[in-house]
Amino acid sequence: MIPEKIEDLFLPYPGRDGRAVRVYVPAHEEGETFPVIYMTDGQNVFEDDNVKYGCWYTREAVRAKMAGSGRGAVIVGIDNEGDPLTRANDLTPASIGEPIAPEEVKKAMHLSGETFDDFVINTVMPAVEKAFPVKKGRENTAFCGSSSGGLMTFFSVMTHPDKFGAAGVFSPCFMIYNPMDLGKWIDSVIGDEKPFLYLYSGAGDDMEKAICHSTEWTYAYLKDRYPAEKMKKLIKPENEHKEYSWAETFKVFLDIFLG
Repeated sequence: MIPEKIEDLFLPYPGRDGRAVRVYVPAHEEGETFPVIYMTDGQNVFEDDNVKYGCWYTREAVRAKMAGSGRGAVIVGIDNEGDPLTRANDLTPASIGEPIAPEEVKKAMHLSGETFDDFVINTVMPAVEKAFPVKKGRENTAFCGSSSGGLMTFFSVMTHPDKFGAAGVFSPCFMIYNPMDLGKWIDSVIGDEKPFLYLYSGAGDDMEKAICHSTEWTYAYLKDRYPAEKMKKLIKPENEHKEYSWAETFKVFLDIFLG
């Protein structure tokens, strides 16, 4: 039996020295391979030491899943550390539409989600598939993230349905766009291949209430354009915009993806 491990990578990123990526591989037999989940905010997904906002405890979730069903997954955490504006810029695509924000805020924003998307598809995924025991193919590959990371997840999975079979879209910041712009973009990317979409929101604080409203709108818009069996929505009114909420929801998404 090969013991579980978390391996650190540092991969080239445009305009910067690079970006930290950490890969969790469950304990496994020689030659055994796993489905893979790529995740934003990798600095928060594995350990609760030295984290500002909390932890997703994905490693514990995978361990529990393997103990109960024998099924597990490789987790790839892509770090998004730094100041909140830099993170938001990295995880918000410009091509969906102009953000809704005061003019002084817009001037400080330099949305670059497309750069992050390219990094995931053309740098992270090839590196992981080359060096780690992952199953290839869209049916074995998922993307997951929260807040701006939930928005980025939705963008990448809808843009690359040939790469991803499932998306964990948690507390997505859809409300940054005009709904008409978001709707037009959705219509422009929906094709024959349709990944499974798991949309989650809380409503336990002001941030989640705004997110919940835009998540409900997006789900309703998709209902007329997407197969019912390819979507699931979960609203937890009591949950706040915090890691503990996403850790709880990740377990549900893991069950669905591995099922």
